[in-house]
Amino acid sequence: QVQLVESGGGSVQAGGSLRLSCAAYGYTPSGTCMAWFRQAPGKGREAVANINSNGITYYADSVRGRFTISQDNAKNTLLLQMNSLKPEDTAMYYCAADYRWVCGRGPATYVYWGRGTQVTVSS
Repeated sequence: QVQLVESGGGSVQAGGSLRLSCAAYGYTPSGTCMAWFRQAPGKGREAVANINSNGITYYADSVRGRFTISQDNAKNTLLLQMNSLKPEDTAMYYCAADYRWVCGRGPATYVYWGRGTQVTVSS
């Protein structure tokens, strides 16, 4: 059974950095897409970034140039380095995964989800 467990969230001031991790259990990284989504209070879940098994990445316009998604396949871990954080980045961040080569951008295209880790950025 696939299990995704996020960690690394916290509270930082604007301009600061955080590194999120997602440990994947029972999941084979080959032929897969992994992604980060976020959901702020009262808003829908939105894609932040995704990466496929070939290392092809996608970033939302709002985070491109500030966030970096990567995988440590040896540890079955998905990472999200977040720099130059802004108050509007405040949200619950979720890790998601699915067995496909072309990554979708909508939450419905991912089968496996973690429980989330909270990121709070103060001004």
